[in-house]
Order: sequence, then structure tokens, then C-alpha cells
Amino acid sequence: MTKPRFKIGLFGIGLETYWAQFEGLKDRLMGYIDLVAEKLGDDETDIINLGLIDTAEKAFEAGHLFRKNDVDMLFLYVTTYSLSAIALPVVKRAKVPVIVLNLSPELAIDYERFNKLNDRTLMTAEWLANCSACTMPELANVFKRANIPFLQVNGALKNDPIVWKEIAEWKEAGKVAHAMYNNRLGLMGNYYSGMLDIYSDLTLQCATFGGHIEIIEVDELSAIRSQADEQAIMLKQNSFMDIFDVQPDCSAKELKRSARTAVALDQLVSKYNLGSIAYYHKGIGNPSNEDTMSSIILGSSILTAQGIPVAGEYEIKNVQAMKIMDIFKAGGSFTEYYAIDYIDDIVLMGHDGPGHLTIAEGKIKVKPLKVYHGKHGQGLSVEMSVKNGPVTLLSVIETKGGHIIFLIAEAQSVSGPILAIGNTNSRYKFSIGARKFVEEWNSHGPAHHCAIGIGHISAKIKKLGKLLDIETIQIC
Repeated sequence: MTKPRFKIGLFGIGLETYWAQFEGLKDRLMGYIDLVAEKLGDDETDIINLGLIDTAEKAFEAGHLFRKNDVDMLFLYVTTYSLSAIALPVVKRAKVPVIVLNLSPELAIDYERFNKLNDRTLMTAEWLANCSACTMPELANVFKRANIPFLQVNGALKNDPIVWKEIAEWKEAGKVAHAMYNNRLGLMGNYYSGMLDIYSDLTLQCATFGGHIEIIEVDELSAIRSQADEQAIMLKQNSFMDIFDVQPDCSAKELKRSARTAVALDQLVSKYNLGSIAYYHKGIGNPSNEDTMSSIILGSSILTAQGIPVAGEYEIKNVQAMKIMDIFKAGGSFTEYYAIDYIDDIVLMGHDGPGHLTIAEGKIKVKPLKVYHGKHGQGLSVEMSVKNGPVTLLSVIETKGGHIIFLIAEAQSVSGPILAIGNTNSRYKFSIGARKFVEEWNSHGPAHHCAIGIGHISAKIKKLGKLLDIETIQIC
């Protein structure tokens, strides 16, 4: 299945009355719009640029065109004073989030040059080319009354890095919303019995993020695994040696068992065109399924690094968070509290099961475990720490009122001793301190799992929240 491309609709608004009065003004303003279109474009994005809309009649036509082209979001460039009646029909008909650009041509008017024009018509034309801010309150009023979220970027078209950082973040957030809408999430197995906080409302997830949820039986993966090609298994086992730091006490038998499951996972992902997976299976009473699910960690870790995040314990909310972080190119690894070090003022966090290879500090170690704590079976596991440097935590929370909210925190992954028990494990230092972080984080009622990614990307997640109408809370 070919997924649709990400599409941005771009248009500017102006006032037709001005063009006959001020020669060259229209062409100048259209040039500004073309510059924005050029900067917005990339290989993954289609820009539908309808140019300068300057009458209500053209506005209705533009709204239909944007809808016909199936745009994911709109950028509305206020080039000069314009009527709100020109903007509203476009946005109402397109029915997608709109970012209003209030961009002056330069950081400031050259007042001396302006006042030397000595021609009030030329001076008015020059002023009108710089007065995009004039319409902003009018648009804000009308959009608020029309129940359209008013999202905006204020600044200058040229020599203003703040503006282009903001626009880039809105665009990235739009790409994430688009990818989540088109994502196919595979659910395999069932919940860890009694872990009440992770139980999720699948309809709410689809209603909020879009996407499709495919319910898959563990038996199907076991059946694919039983027929896996021996050559493919050997190639996968060899790849383990390149991808991981396989410890000497890992037996060839266990490596082959994990390779067989990894080959089957690849086929399952291909069959259902999955973009993420959440799984859990007790593995009791059916030797085939036990063999499958106790050897899933290495293959799941590789998939996670390939942009198909895999979450254990059937953690649906958290695999959504992991997918969001991954689309933002931040990683998105499964984590929870492990312990608190009150001397070093850090929180130890990690998890058993799959890790995210691309955000690891060094090569991920593979270790054999004689017991999977709290779970049935034994086999190979991965041990890693997240790269030292800035990180962001994201929790997708289902509230008592039947809503989804984002909870985020920024921190630093720092070096130091970890628990070398064959799990992911890292040390995180928070600007508000370990005690305050835990208190604040817990107060918002998240599940005990969250997603960790590299970089400080809270600004981008907040923009995604605005686009999806999701409340976003940042504690540090």
C-alpha cells in the first residue's frame, strides 16, 4: 500500500482594490509568497501554492482547490492588509489546521529611505508592503468566533532565523500528524494481567491520531516462524554480529532462535504494512508460542531502529508516543522508572525488551537471561544506555474524562554507573531535580511507561498537540 504524500497548502491574502492604486505592489507581494513556497519545499513534501487571494470569490475557489488536493495543513501568509472575509472561506472549506504567517519583508522599515520618497502614493505603497500585522487581530477575532484554532508565526521574511525555526517546527509537526494518521499499528497478544494503567481505549486512539489498528494472533507469528527460510535465518543471525555487541556467553542456539523470530517478524510487518507494534504474551501452555515470544527482543529492536517501534507489555499508548518521537527523528525508546539516586540527583530509567539502536550510547550489548523478570521464559535480551546529552520524555495519557493529553519533560542523559542486568538503562538529570521531577510527573497521572528520545523537542511536540487538539503539559 502506497501511503499518500504530505501536502502543504500555501496562499497569501491581499486586497484587490490596492493593485490599481499602487503599481508593482501585487507583484512584490506575490514574490514574498513564492519565497515562502521555496523554503517550505523538500523531497517529502508537495507544496500546493495558490498564490495571492485577493477577493472573496477567489477565496471560495481556493478553498475547494485545497480540499480537492487533499492538503494536510495550510500556511496563510498575510502579505498586507486584507479582509477577514477573504481568509475565512479558504480555511473553512479546506478543514485542516492553518498557520498564519505575519511576516514583514525585513526586520524593520528603513525609515530614512521611506521618508525621502517624497511621494505619498509611493510611501503608502511601501507602507502597505510592510503592514501584514494590521490584519492579524481581525483574523484572530473571526477565527476564534468560527471555532478555528488561531496558530501564528510573527516576524520577518528575511534575516529572521526565529521565524524559519518556527515554520520548520510547524512543518515537522504536520508531518508527524500526517504519518500518525496513515500509520498501521499491529497489536499482538494481550495485556499484562493486572497492569491497569496501560489498558487503552482503541477507539479513542484512532479518533485522536487516526491510523488503523490490526489485531494479530501470536499463533500467526508462530506459524510464519515455523516456515522461515533457513538461508534467511542464517543471514539474519550474521547481521546480529554487525548490529549488536553480542556477548561471549550468548549461545549459537539462542542466536538462531532469535534470528528465526526476527525473520518471521519482518514477514509479518510486510504482510500487514505495519508502522508500529505492541505485543505481550504469557507464553504458557503452547510451546510454539512460548518459543516465539521469548525470542522476540532482538528482531523487535532492529524494527524499532528502522522506524517501526515495538513496545512490550501491550503498551498501546506508549507505542504511539514512541512512534511520534521516531517520526520527529528523536528515537523513541520504551522506558520507566528503575530507581532514584538521591546522591547524584538523577533518575535511573529503562526497560526490558526492545531498545532503540540508533539512540544508544555505543553499541547495544546482547546478553542471555535465564529468567525474564515478571514474565515467562528465558532468552536473549539487549542492554543499552541512551546517548549522553539532551533528551525528551513523552507520555501519551488517557484521562478520566476520555481524552488524550501529552506529558513532556526535558532532561540530560548523563554518564555514570547503571544496572548491568541485560535491560536498557540510563541516568537522567532534570533541571528541577529528581525529587521534584518524580512528584510533578506523577501528579498528572501518566501510565508507568513513557518514550524517551534524544534532543530537546518539546516545542515540536507542543505544536503537534496544537494541530491535533491535544492538551500538552511540560513540567521541565
